[in-house]
This record gives sequence, C-alpha cells and structure tokens, in this order.
Amino acid sequence: MTIPLSYYLVLSGIVFLTGVVGVLLRRNIIIILLSIELMLNATNINFVAFSQYFHDIAGQVFVFFILTVAAAEVAVGLAIIIALYRAKSTINIDELQLLKW
Repeated sequence: MTIPLSYYLVLSGIVFLTGVVGVLLRRNIIIILLSIELMLNATNINFVAFSQYFHDIAGQVFVFFILTVAAAEVAVGLAIIIALYRAKSTINIDELQLLKW
C-alpha cells in the first residue's frame, strides 16, 4: 500500500505554517532561525514527494542543494547571533533597535 501524494502535501503545509507562525510571532532570533529551517524542510518534503510521484530524481537532487544552503545558513546565522549577544547581551529582536552597535 502506498501513501497518497495528498498526505505528503498536507504534512508539508502543516510544517510550513508552523514555521511561518514561528517567524511572525516569536521575538527570539534562535527560534526564528529554527522556524525558517522548518519552512525549508517543508519544501524538501514537497520536492521528495513530487519526485517520488513523477518517478524523477531531480526533486531529490534539489533537496541536497537546499540542505547544503541550510547548513551554511545555520553557520552564518549562529555567528551573527553570537556577535549580537556579545555586543548587546540579548537575542530578543525587540531589544535590538536598528542593529546599532
């Protein structure tokens, strides 16, 4: 028995909406970065699901590129967070005004 494509799309939509809600409602930079990662993973689910549905490997190749970019994003994002925390002693977005040092 195979799982229908619509199940993957619903799962992807739920994960993506969770990421959007996290970006819009949270004020912690780390939580916002994790929410962006959730949105990227939702697109990965879509790519793999459609790749399986159409019997084409191209979607899975895109997933590897997205994971590579996401790993670089995490490295750069954490470096920025550490620099901000050292300068301002907070990672709350509301307390960081215009990123003035």
